[in-house]
Order: sequence, then C-alpha cells, then structure tokens
Amino acid sequence: MITLRNVTLRRSARVLLDSTSVTINPGEKVGLVGRNGAGKSTLFALLNGSLHEDGGEFFMPAQWRMAQVEQNMPETSESATAFVLDGDSRLTELRTALERAEAASDGMAIAQVHSDLADAGVHDATARAQALILGLGFQVHELERPVNSFSGGWRMRLQLARALMCPSDILLLDEPTNHLDLDALVWLEAWLKRYPGTLIVISHDREFLDAVTDVTLHIENAKLTRYGGNYSKFEDLRAQQLELQQAAFERQQDKIAHLQKFIDRFKAKATKAKQAQSRVKALERMEKIAPVLAAADFTFEFKEPANLPNPMLAITDASFGYRADDDSETLILRHVNRSVLAGQRIGILGANGQGKSTLVKTIAREMPQLAGKVTEGKGLNIGYFAQQELDVLRPDDSPLAHMIRLAKELGPESKEPSREQDLRNYLGSFNFNGDMVSQAVGSMSGGEKARLVLAMIVWQRPNLLLLDEPTNHLDLATREALSMALNSFDGTVMLVSHDRALLRAVCDDFWLVGRGKVEPFDGDLDDYQRYLLDESKRLREEAKLAQAEASAPPEAAKADTAPTIDPKEQRRLAAQARQLLAEKTRPFRKELEQIDKKLPQLTAERTALEEKLSTPGLSGNDIADAGKQLKTVNDSIDALEERWLELSEKIESIQQELGAEA
Repeated sequence: MITLRNVTLRRSARVLLDSTSVTINPGEKVGLVGRNGAGKSTLFALLNGSLHEDGGEFFMPAQWRMAQVEQNMPETSESATAFVLDGDSRLTELRTALERAEAASDGMAIAQVHSDLADAGVHDATARAQALILGLGFQVHELERPVNSFSGGWRMRLQLARALMCPSDILLLDEPTNHLDLDALVWLEAWLKRYPGTLIVISHDREFLDAVTDVTLHIENAKLTRYGGNYSKFEDLRAQQLELQQAAFERQQDKIAHLQKFIDRFKAKATKAKQAQSRVKALERMEKIAPVLAAADFTFEFKEPANLPNPMLAITDASFGYRADDDSETLILRHVNRSVLAGQRIGILGANGQGKSTLVKTIAREMPQLAGKVTEGKGLNIGYFAQQELDVLRPDDSPLAHMIRLAKELGPESKEPSREQDLRNYLGSFNFNGDMVSQAVGSMSGGEKARLVLAMIVWQRPNLLLLDEPTNHLDLATREALSMALNSFDGTVMLVSHDRALLRAVCDDFWLVGRGKVEPFDGDLDDYQRYLLDESKRLREEAKLAQAEASAPPEAAKADTAPTIDPKEQRRLAAQARQLLAEKTRPFRKELEQIDKKLPQLTAERTALEEKLSTPGLSGNDIADAGKQLKTVNDSIDALEERWLELSEKIESIQQELGAEA
C-alpha cells in the first residue's frame, strides 16, 4: 500500500501539504480533487519520484511498476502503432536482451528470452496496442501514420495509449479526458474499470470520476482527507462534515464566551481569583475548532441579448466539409436541413471524426458551406468558443490589453462602458484581480485563459452561443458557474462537449452527427452512450473485415466466383448458429448475470464499511470487526471479478470457435 505519514511538501516557499497522513490500498481507484493550485500535481510529483517529501514519511512498494502519461508532445516519425507498442517497457527490455543474446550466440539465453517474451504477451502485443489506439478515437487507416503527422491533441491521445500499454501496478492520470471526445471517454471509462492495479486520477469531469473511482482524496488547506466513495458520495459526505464542524465551532464559541465572561467578571476578586485562573488555563488548553470558511465560488452571467431573431438560423439542403487550395472538396455532411430557434438548448452529439466541429465552424462563419444555404436571422450575433480558441489569444498581451482591443473593435455600438477602469472591474468579475489584469496571457494556466475567452464572449452580448468543448481547461467550480450562466442565458445555445454533467444540465434537445447526416437524437445521454458502444463495435467489425479481405490469399478471391448459397439456406444456417451459440453460452451468461447483480451489493457494503472505519470515536473492537468484514468483502469482490473475467473469456472463446466452424 501507499502510505503518507505526517508528510510535508513545499514548492519554493509555499507549503502545499502540511503534516498530512493518508493510506491508499492496492487496487483502489482514487480520485484526487481540490481547487487549482491546491497541490494535486505536486502530490503526483511525490508519487512518481520527481519530488521528495520535506518532512514526514512516504512509502510505496519498491516493486510496483508505475505508468503515467508523458506531458511532452511526442516528435517522432515512427508509426502510431510502433510508438504505442514501445510503451510496453517490459517487451522493450526483453527485445534488447534478445538482441544481446543473439549477438553473443548464447543459445540458453536466447531460449530464456523467448520464453519471457511469450509470458509478456509478445504475440498479441501489436493487437493490444492497436486496440488502444482505435479505442481512443483513431481510424484504422491511421494506425501506421507517423506520429508527427497528427495534431497536438491527437498526439496527446497517443501518449495516453502508450501509458495504458505499459504494464503497471499503479497508474497516474492527470486530466486524461482533456483531449477526448465523448466516444473515446466512454471507452476509457470501460478500460479503467477493468484495470487491475491502483489508479490515481486528477480530473474535473464529475461523471468520469463517478464512473471510475471508489475513493476520493480531497486536498484543502494543505491537508489530505480520504473519503470512501466516488465524487458524488464525497460531496455528500463533505457537506455533512462541514455542517457538523460548523455546529461544533458554534458550540465551542458559546463555551469560550461563557468562560471568558466568568474570567472578566471575577478575575479582580480575591475570593474568585483561583476559579478565574482555572478557567484561563481551561481556555488555553482547549483545542480550537476552526470555523467553516466558505470559499468564494466563481460566478458570472451572460448579458441579455439586444434582440432574439426567431428562427436564429435555417439550414437548407446544405453540405459541409473542407475545400482545399486546389478547389477539391471533402464532403463530410450532406443534405442537412435543420432550424435553430430562439431559446433552444441543443447538444451536438456524434462519434469522433463525424463532423461535429465542421458543423459548428460553418455556422460560426469560420468556413463556408459547400452546398445549400445557411440563412441567418436578422441581427444574429454569434459568440463562438472553439477548441483552439486559447491559441487565438496573444501570449504577450495581458487580459486588459485583450479587452481594450475588443472594446475598440466593437466600437460605440456595443453600448458597453469601455473606460480602462470599467474594463478592470469587468475582468475582476471573472477573477482577474490586482496584477493579474496586467499579466502576460502566455504565463497563465489553461483554466485562466479559458476564463478570459469566456469574458470576451460575454462582453460581445451574443444571442447565439456556439461552444465547442468549452470545459477542457476548466475546474469543477468554473464548470458549475458556466452551467448556471448557460441556464440563465436568454439566447440560444449549441454545445459540443464531452462533459456529460454539463450536457445534462444545459441541453433540452440533441442533434446526432454521424454517417454524413445531422438528425434529431431521440433519447438521453444514457441512450447515447449505448449508441456509442454499438457504433464502436460496428466500426471494429468493419475494420476486422477489411483487414481479413486485405490479407486473404488469392485462392479466397477466386472462391468469390463460386456459386452462392441460396438466401433461405443462409438464413436457416445463421439461425442454427445463433441457437447453438445461445445453448453453449447460456450457463455462463446466467452466472455472469448473477455476478453483475451481486457486485453492486458488495461494492455498496464495502463503501459503508469504509465510511464506518473513518468515523471518529469507534472502539477498538468495532474497528477490528469492521476491518475483518472489509477484508471478507474485498476478497469476495476480487473473486467475483476474477470469475467474471473467466466467464467472459469462455463466452468469447465459444463465439470464436463457432465462428470458425461457420
């Protein structure tokens, strides 16, 4: 297990952790949360060995293998598959050992290394690497593309795949969802749920944390507090804890006031001096309870639009895509017919690469439609937040310089105060206080840059907001503020986001972008996640079929000219195969269903026991009993999960066997 005992951590003169203690057990999936600057990344630096404790004791098993996402942008011409494959450090070491053994003509060593390579999974390593790449949203034809031919966001996805490829006992993930679309995010959640090691993840995505974590570590006031449960459970427990702390503080203040009143009244009387002195000592000995200091949450609101055209815009038989310099066109969406009405809240859904950003960019006038018409309502004023919007900011300029330039561009027709002091006050409402208004934007964090972009959009008083992944660099508090501001906005919102909590809170209607079309999506986000999994399965099957056809021998091609089987006979054989598959897998599926019912019950029992163990004032016997019960429950969960994997492998094996027979 990982143990911090009275650990102190400093960055320069600032104390980020002060004599704090916590334990993380093997196999736990931990969400590390806290405000920006609280020390989350510093704690990661302690865990990965790049920083050492300034005081106290830190222990992590020396034999644990660690994996984490490298933050540098990879610059290499090797293929995406080769780059991710190199993430398996064990295979890389063994291949190097094999080269040495072959160079020395050491037969025994060669045989041993081949045996070790087999144990390390060399035979399916390429397939595993490619499964990770495809799961994170890449296409089959991109598997052999050079890494440096991808954009920055896609290269960071390859860094994530490389970290997942590395065999590890502990996995550290710092904001892994920032560069992912919703389809890749759903896949990553499923992968992390199956990960057998210890996971520690920093994320500002509420639903992602709820899905993958079972323990929450909260950093606040230089202390680490452990909570049993995911992020939502942490919020509930913390609210209860703060309520109890405030009540205890108020009771103690009453007691202090009562003692002080006695001291003040009788300290000058000889007959009462002894009692007064006794109460002075009681006050000095009393361990003071800190008051609950409510952190100042960031809030903002969009200004009332000057007008609300209805419809905002109408798309008629339009085609969207790209036009190259040589006037060649790449069509992505065809025959789109949609209207956007005043006050609508539209969530734009779609698997990666299907054209969501293309649709939004065209509506935002960033690129022309290739055919058809996009008719704008009179007085349409678009506020556009693009994924690459942060790159548009001038790194050498300050927030104030950006606002002064914006005010000049809009001119007097904006009807907004534009004196420098007014602009300073306005930036202050977005938490740009004091010297921050004069700080170079290039030295700011991603979250601060995103807040500046939001401030600039709000200043323009739009009536249509086009937001393409606006939360990538925002912390939970700012995401909550954005959600509240969008809900009170009188205009229209069109939102592309992988933040499901934001989509659920803001959007009433959904459009599905996929297979060259834009259509209404009749369902909620849970239905959409199921659609994504089905779509992912379909794409994998198409990829397998394409690979099989590409690698088929000439004889197979000739066989295509052979007489075909009667369609009725084909259907009969297919029905027989399905029936046989159902019969052979039925007992395994039945047992799987029982395990799926039992696991949530045991998980809930484990959470309850963890909460009990964290309750102050438990007797030694109660702690011992709860500890024994927790071990029993954990053993049961481990056994059931192992059995679940065995059953799944058996079912898959039967499916492959029957598929081969067919």
